Amino acid sequence: MDDYPLLNLFWTMLWFFLWVVWLFLLFKVISDIFRDHSLHGWGKAGWLVLVIVLPYIGVLIYVIVRGKSMSGREIAAAQEREAAFKSYIRESAGGGGSASELTKLAELKEKGALTDEEFQKAKQRLLS
Repeated sequence: MDDYPLLNLFWTMLWFFLWVVWLFLLFKVISDIFRDHSLHGWGKAGWLVLVIVLPYIGVLIYVIVRGKSMSGREIAAAQEREAAFKSYIRESAGGGGSASELTKLAELKEKGALTDEEFQKAKQRLLS
């Protein structure tokens, strides 16, 4: 421990942290290249070659040139995942069952599409 001072340990940890952050950014850029539907085959291949052959410069150029659209694609993907999740929950829960049907009946009654008699009959049918 005496041959490795605390300042060297700090610098080693800092460089390790920066390397991990760069790796994360590299994989994020590569996944964004493949996820982008506006780029076609040669565009994707060009960016991929640039990122792999000149990794530091390639990633930096990609983030500068396509960073804003990269965040837009990430937001759109998150919204699609959230919509799919909510749809799955609605399907699994059965669409709300009789409570949602009663709400629809009440709306129809308020609009005048159903009379009080028809509403009561439909309500009794749902509750039984």
